[in-house]
Amino acid sequence: METINFLITGVGGQGTVLASEIMAAVGLAAGYDVKKSDLLGLSVRGGAVLGHVRWGETVYSPIVPEGRVDYLVAFEQLEALRHLGQVKSSGTILVNQQKIYPVLVSSGLAEYPSDEVIETSLNRTAKAIYKIPAVDLALGIGNSKVLNIVLLGALSSLFDIEAAVWEKVLEERVPKKFTELNIQAFREGRNWMKGK
Repeated sequence: METINFLITGVGGQGTVLASEIMAAVGLAAGYDVKKSDLLGLSVRGGAVLGHVRWGETVYSPIVPEGRVDYLVAFEQLEALRHLGQVKSSGTILVNQQKIYPVLVSSGLAEYPSDEVIETSLNRTAKAIYKIPAVDLALGIGNSKVLNIVLLGALSSLFDIEAAVWEKVLEERVPKKFTELNIQAFREGRNWMKGK
């Protein structure tokens, strides 16, 4: 069994760490050996956050080797661009359509890449690209903060692990008062992918 490598990237406040915890727990529930590591740059709102998750028969390191990412899950478009070099040519990219402008862009000292640059860069990197309106889907159920779970729902549809396994992990990982909202968000992402 070949190791499956995930890279989950976003900015502080988007739920990247929770998403990588859920990915690790789902892998364990599915019978994989799992390793996970979160790299928190400026782990405040707006700072880069990166989660490495690896599923396999025997996994020795939590860090995905350079150029070996099977699934890049990007919570923000610029964060997707920053990590394209780590994705295999046979890899899959799921990217939230949201743009969060870094301080240099907000202050006018740099420019955010154009939609054309983003599109071209994504298309020449991976086998499959899914541009997901995660914020819109999350807002559709009442809370933009569950965009991370919308993205996991979308990702889940690419695996033969039953939705019930993912939902059980969600129930175990999120506060009880938010369980129903998170299950709804997961299903929104999963249903969106069925239409693709």
